[in-house]
Order: sequence, then C-alpha cells, then structure tokens
Amino acid sequence: MQLFSLSFFLFFFLLNPTPSLSLSSDGLSLLSLKSAVDDAASAFSDWNEDDPNPCRWTGISCMNVSGFSDPRVVGIAISGRNLRGYIPSELGNLFYLRRLNLHGNNFYGSIPVQLFNASSLHSIFLYGNNLSGTLPPAMCQLPRLQNVDFSNNSLSGSIPEGLKKCKQLQRLVVTRNQFSGEIPEGIWPEMENLVQLDLSSNEFNGSIPDDIGELKSLSGTLNLSHNHFTGKIPKSLGNLPETVSFDLRSNNLSGEIPQTGAFANQGPTAFLNNPDLCGFPLQKSCRNPSRSSPEGQSSSPESGTNARKGLSPGLIILISVADAAGVAFIGLIIVYIYWKNRDSQGCSCTGKEKLGSTGRSALCSCLSAHSFQNNDSEMESDKERGGKGAEGDLVAIDKGFSFELDELLRASAYVLGKSGLGIVYKVVLGNGVPVAVRRLGEGGEQRYKEFVAEVQAIGRVKHPNVVKLRAYYWAPDEKLLISDFISNGNLANALRGRSGQPSSSLSWSTRLKIAKGTARGLAYLHECSPRKFVHGDIKPSNILLDNEFQPYISDFGLNRLITITGNNPASSGGFIGGALPYLKSVQPERPNNYKAPEARVANSRPTQKWDVYSFGVVLLELLTGKSPELSSPTTSTSTEVPDLVKWVRKGFEEENPLSDMVDPLLLQEVQAKKEVLAVFHVALACTEGDPELRPRMKTLSENLERIGS
Repeated sequence: MQLFSLSFFLFFFLLNPTPSLSLSSDGLSLLSLKSAVDDAASAFSDWNEDDPNPCRWTGISCMNVSGFSDPRVVGIAISGRNLRGYIPSELGNLFYLRRLNLHGNNFYGSIPVQLFNASSLHSIFLYGNNLSGTLPPAMCQLPRLQNVDFSNNSLSGSIPEGLKKCKQLQRLVVTRNQFSGEIPEGIWPEMENLVQLDLSSNEFNGSIPDDIGELKSLSGTLNLSHNHFTGKIPKSLGNLPETVSFDLRSNNLSGEIPQTGAFANQGPTAFLNNPDLCGFPLQKSCRNPSRSSPEGQSSSPESGTNARKGLSPGLIILISVADAAGVAFIGLIIVYIYWKNRDSQGCSCTGKEKLGSTGRSALCSCLSAHSFQNNDSEMESDKERGGKGAEGDLVAIDKGFSFELDELLRASAYVLGKSGLGIVYKVVLGNGVPVAVRRLGEGGEQRYKEFVAEVQAIGRVKHPNVVKLRAYYWAPDEKLLISDFISNGNLANALRGRSGQPSSSLSWSTRLKIAKGTARGLAYLHECSPRKFVHGDIKPSNILLDNEFQPYISDFGLNRLITITGNNPASSGGFIGGALPYLKSVQPERPNNYKAPEARVANSRPTQKWDVYSFGVVLLELLTGKSPELSSPTTSTSTEVPDLVKWVRKGFEEENPLSDMVDPLLLQEVQAKKEVLAVFHVALACTEGDPELRPRMKTLSENLERIGS
C-alpha cells in the first residue's frame, strides 16, 4: 500500500515539477481522477492544485473529522457529464469517502480493486458507463456497504459466492450487463438487510435458487426478467413479503405458477414470455394428466386420447347441431322477453321514420327531451336521437339524482376554471345542492354511441376517493358532464395557495391522509374499475379536497371524451345559468412536469405506470412543498424546482440532511421524521425512470397504509 501511494506521488511530481505543497492529501488523490479523464480542463475547471483543500471543488463534499485539522472528503458526485476516462485506483486513498457517484458518464475499463481500500464507502453509483470486468468480490470487505448500482455497463462473469459477506447491503442493482452462469445458493440467507435486488437483462441461466425466498427485508420488485432461467418457479418465493412484486418475464421457466403467499398479489405481466409456464394469473391453464377413470384408477394421457378417438364423426356432428339449436332457442327467448318489456313501457312507433338532415327526429320517445333516462331500452332511443339535428337529453347515471335540464339552465352558476378539458362551472340547483358541470363543447355528433359507452363506463366507477359522475347531457351543439361538487378546492391551491405562495394549513397528518386516499382511488381505477382506467393526468389540480381534506380524484376518462368530440371545448362559446365569462382560475398552459418521461413522447399510449410516476411526483411535492411546474419569470418563486425528481434523488445520493429537502412547515412535527422518510422511499420507487421498475398502485397503496398506522 505504501509503495502504491509513493508511486502515485512520484507520478504527480513528474507531471507537476512545481506543485503546491498546500493541497491536502485528499486533494492530491482527487487530482488522479482529473488526470484520468479526457478534456479534464473543461470538466474540472475549478479543481485547482493551489487550493489548501478540495472542499470547494465542483462535485466534492467534505466534513470535519476528529483528529484532523483539515476537513476530509466524504463524497464525490460527478454524474451525467458524459466524461470519458477510467476510474483511478488512487481514489482508494480517500479513507473517509462515503459516497462515490460517477453515473451517467463514459468511464471504461474495470473497477479497480484498490477502490475498496476506502473503507468508509457505503454507496457506489457507477451505472450508465462502459465499465467491463467482473463484479469485484473485494467490495464485500467494506463493513458499511449499503448501496451498489452497477447497471447499464458491460460487466461480465458470474455472481461470486463471496457476495454473502455483504451483510449490510441494502440495494444490489446490476441490470443490463453481461453477467452469466448460474446463481449460487447460500448467498441470500446471509443478506438479511437486502431491500432491492435487480438482476434483470443479463445472461444468467440455470434454476432460480430456492433460498431467494429467505430475503425477508425485500420490498418493491424482485426483478429477474430477461435472462435464461429454466425450471419451475420456486414455491419459496411465496414466503417473500406480500408487498414484493415479481418480474420473471422473458425467461425459459416452466410448470405451474405457485399460488401461495406473495404469489397471490402478482398480475400476469410478471410471468409473460415464458412459453412453458401455466396457471393463474396467466390465461393458460395447466393440463391435469391424472384424471380418475371409472374404476377409480388414474388414466394416462394415452387412455384419454383413445377415449376421444372412440367418438364417431356422426356423433360429434349430432352433438354440435344440438348445442347450436339450444343456444338459438335461448336467444329467441331473450329477444322475446326484451321486446315484450320494451312494449310494456307504453311507447310505440307508427312508421319507419328515419333521421333527416334537417328538422327534429320523428323517432318515438317515452320521456320528454328534458327528462332523465334510467333504463337500457330508453337509452337505445337516446342513441338514435343523438344524430345531427336532434334535440339533446339529460341522462341520469345515478337514479337517485333527479332534476330537469330547464332547472340546470336557469340555476345560478359561476366559472370555476377553464382548461383544454373544458370549462367547469359550479351550479347551485333549486334545492340548494351544488353540482359541478363541465362543458365539453360542440363537436362529435357522429360518434354519439362511443360517447355514451365511455360516459357509462365512467359512471360505473364508485369509490370514496373518486369524484362521482351523476349525469350527462348530449346534443349536437352542447355536451355536459354533471358530477359532485367538492367543496374545498384542489390540492394545488391547498399546497401553494391561490396566490402561489406556500400554505400553512397542511400538517403532516393531513398530507399523509391525502396521499393515502389518492393512492386508494388510483389503485381502484387501475385494478377494480370496470375499464381498468388509466387516468393519464395525475397532478395536484386534479386531486380535489372536501372540508375534511379527504381527497377525490377528478377528470379521469376526459381525454378520451375530448377525442370523441373532436374539438377544443375551452374555445367554445356559451355559458350556463347566465354565468359571466370571468375565468378567475385560468392560467397559461405550462409544461406538465408531473408526466412520466415516456409520456412526453409524441403519440405514446397511456399506461398505468404513467399514473404511478405522476403520483410519485405529487408525493414529492407533498413532502418538499416544492412545485415541479415551470413558471414564468414574473411569477417564479423559491418553491419551484424544474426537475423535482432529479433534485430529490441527488439529495439522497449525496446524503443531504432531510431538513434540506423536506417542507420547512413540517419540521415542527419531529415525531413524523420516520414517516416522512418512509414516504420519500415510496415516492422514489414511483419515479423510477424505467416504467417496469415502478410498483403497481395496489402495492404502493398498501405500503402507504402501513405508514403511521
């Protein structure tokens, strides 16, 4: 070791005949990194050897250590700069170095073994480079190592058995490398603190070790996808915590998917592209070759085949004809009952009228044009009346909700807001009940049936944290959605106030309540709603609050309705109840930084993982009090962070104090520190750049429910 250090200093003196003697030993070691990088002059412009210490250099953090007069280097964070070079072994001389973050560059070569002489290291982030070589077994000599992310490199070789010595390791991420071979058993029971394991997109083969099921601290996603694993899925994986999601896609696994423990919470996506897998939740059933024969003995597959061969072609045809006749007979009965019920409504047509290009429809109707329609047969008549030139109907989705269109049009109203999804009014009915009315505009008369089908699907969503759609109105020149009015504004105003300044009314318990309720509503939309909805635009302004700060998700399904109507509702004329065109809440359109990175690509198709990312950004805003929305120069405040996700991730990577990131208004609630940290971890899982690494909303909701309970 002494010889190694001496050789470095001789090298340094040869390059610098008249070096400054004032620079600390840590600074001299750091200069080796500058020397190892191409175009170092621009990348390390303020790394000056004449400084007494490197603590003011870009990317370097220091702290005072007892027994030393000079502060010592504890962090290196030089990421995302596309630097080309190698990692010098001299960094191992930084004995107090705790965090090494060089991700997002173009470092090549192997990871030097000497690096692990820096015995205080606990976080190493080298992902997104071009490093080669093997996984260094020496890293497990570090007594405090907790976080290792070597993903997106060119590392190869096998997983060393010595990995079991990394007893403090919490996160091991080596996805998108070239690792191969079988994963040895005996490693995982020793790694009792492991929270995240990602071995995806490599060349691993063989069977999945049974003892992976002993990772009791695991959370988030166990990702073994895109490898060459074979054999059956170990039942022991069911012993993992129920909040763990599996990703076993794109392997060569076979047999029946176990149904115990954590397997019960997995969706079909976790097992796709394994041609020989079968059983729930896949739609491919597993054949049972051991059916009992009449004698009580199990029959072989061959005997089953012979039995099937015993059916003559004539008998098969006869059975098929009988089945078809039975189905036709049942269908006739259903049609007869349907038309009999329709006739019993007292509605009859005397001719074969058709919709003309002008004038009013001659089709019969049981109810007036301004009445609610509450059954399916009447809805069919509505659909026919929806053609060009027809007068519209106000249609109730909730049968217990009744008023007439004239009452709606005469009621007092004022504008709540305006956006690309239409103008929203608050309308107070004659009985004093307020409703929210969204005006969608004038177009889309040729797609009435699509519109009705979509509205009916939205209307079937019933959850205490989702705004309830009560009725709708359709006419060629007007389309309205009537829903519950939520009395306390939205989360955006609650966080920032109507003036854009921070609000002091949201305590930590209230914010946690809002987070939990929103997660429950989104999980319902994703998992339990009739359409398995994707919201596509989760942000604080779409989370409404009542007087008890209970959250309600609004505006889901509207993008599809706007597409059907095919126009810009915000530019349409007309006002309800004489409401003045005073749009107090109108704001100029801003870039939507709540959207997932993949959602910002033109013509991309919405997915549930979009909503997960957006929900994560909302959580970060609840935690930090900072908005990710870009403002105009005249309204910019210190509460805005253009990329909130990167800002928080950088804070955690550099181990900044929690007080530097959390909303100052929450610092008074000291007892909530553990809960705040737990929600930060949930938010960071939501905002993973790779959509496949983001958990399902069901899992996130369950994790949030445990916090503070």
